Amino acid sequence: MKIYSLHTKQKLPITVDEAWAFLSDPKNLKRITPDYMGFKILSGDDRAMYPGQIIEYIVTPVMGIPTKWVTEITHVVDRHFFVDEQRFGPYALWHHKHFIHPIEGGVIMEDIVHYKLPLGLLGQLVHPILVKPKLKEIFDYRERTLKVLFGELT
Repeated sequence: MKIYSLHTKQKLPITVDEAWAFLSDPKNLKRITPDYMGFKILSGDDRAMYPGQIIEYIVTPVMGIPTKWVTEITHVVDRHFFVDEQRFGPYALWHHKHFIHPIEGGVIMEDIVHYKLPLGLLGQLVHPILVKPKLKEIFDYRERTLKVLFGELT
């Protein structure tokens, strides 16, 4: 069983409170997801984040094929971190930790994702040519978008 990981860090010139308010609001996921992903929240974005929260989405990650994705917020430590885990969707495993670290003049936002692909060996074969580059592209988009939203880029 092959488990992959993705680890990103991003500095932003905002307060912990501003970072938390943005990142912990599920409605903002659409703002930091590329339009071609067809991201749409179906349910679960009507309350502030809490452990046990279920959020249902539709995404179109490959060839415009709509895919339902259901995640659960499993851990929340206010203004420090939260964890979302896939309960149903395109991965065999998806475990995503979101951290906010205060630094002089802003925050470092850190993401650590562990994921496993379905389809065994076939999933492992498509990982380097399809999945890994797509995830990098999505997280790069997110980084650029956050820089624009919070004043680092125009």
